[in-house]
Amino acid sequence: MTKTTERQGFKIGEFIVYPAHGVGQIVSIDEQAIAGAKLELFVINFVKDKMILRVPTNKIASAGMRKLAEGPLITRALETLQGRARSKNIQWARRAQEHIAKINSGDIISIAEVVRDLSRSASQPEQSYSDGQYYAAAVEQLSAEIAAVQRCTRAEAIQIIETALAKRSHRGSKPGCEEEIDDEEAA
Repeated sequence: MTKTTERQGFKIGEFIVYPAHGVGQIVSIDEQAIAGAKLELFVINFVKDKMILRVPTNKIASAGMRKLAEGPLITRALETLQGRARSKNIQWARRAQEHIAKINSGDIISIAEVVRDLSRSASQPEQSYSDGQYYAAAVEQLSAEIAAVQRCTRAEAIQIIETALAKRSHRGSKPGCEEEIDDEEAA
């Protein structure tokens, strides 16, 4: 019997994103008998959490498992970080629900929006405890994916995120245009 190395476009050794847990690596594709039925499972290792997850291969779409973002999508996420933060004038419970939904979606752009909206400069007031928790969770997921895609350390990925946040447009300019604006202002 030959060992399965690929299923539904996912290969053994490949890094993936599983919304509830972040970035993991497929270590094998196994068959198990459960309640008398044979079930094919992706075995995914989440090193940071020291956790192994088994996901039925036929349930990956409903679970939201996806491949890592490609370069252009990472660039879009970093551009999202440079945008203007969304207004915090909505009720805190509603805002919290939105942050949780975005983080749990596994969508890199939505996660970048949470990081952008909850990041604060040294001159801004303290965050609530829950906002701090959502911010940390979003940074964790975003940095894990950036590190996996760009093959760098988590610390380097966090530095990339902080650099993008530092380039935020405060005057309503478009993300990515600040160097041009700064050059023009210097002239």
